Amino acid sequence: MTVIKINAITVPEEHGDEVAKRFAARADAVDGASGFEGFELLRPDDDRNQWLVITRWVDEASFEAWRNSDQAAHAHQSPHEGQPPKHLGLSAELWHYTIEVSSQGNKG
Repeated sequence: MTVIKINAITVPEEHGDEVAKRFAARADAVDGASGFEGFELLRPDDDRNQWLVITRWVDEASFEAWRNSDQAAHAHQSPHEGQPPKHLGLSAELWHYTIEVSSQGNKG
């Protein structure tokens, strides 16, 4: 059963473009991870400042294996080798979900 991990990141409005740019630069950083099914970055289009990083995994073990891997550490490094990323003052919390009901819509 697919496991959903949502990283809810509070992003001050002035840092939104920078956050989007950083995620775009590393959008494929998780692609080769065993059990990884997909990723989306959701930017709010209302007055909220909470962005959602949604990843889907085959199971909890796959997510934990990636989370504790060198691949995960590399995905969170500065885009400029040897330089620490500019601190943007973001806060985040990780939410854990499993899919109970799903619909694939009309694919015809």
